[in-house]
Amino acid sequence: MVHDRQGRVGGPRSQSIRAVAPQLGVGEDTLRIWCNRYGPTELVSPGEPLEEEDRRFRRELTEAQRANDTLKATSALVTAELDRPTTK
Repeated sequence: MVHDRQGRVGGPRSQSIRAVAPQLGVGEDTLRIWCNRYGPTELVSPGEPLEEEDRRFRRELTEAQRANDTLKATSALVTAELDRPTTK
């Protein structure tokens, strides 16, 4: 919210923090710490960087789904092997 407000209104980040903190019900210092810890230092321009990130996430999702399918198949094989009666 702080970074969105900065993009819309401009001005120093401290003004945005002062405006947003009461809306969130937190102190200005707490919000400042959160912005420093988790927020971008510069506003992200729409377009290319988000598209690249989206492609990366989609690749990671595809890999995770493939790994999940492999684990399911392996689990089914192991379960089937354990359920087979042993012959002596």
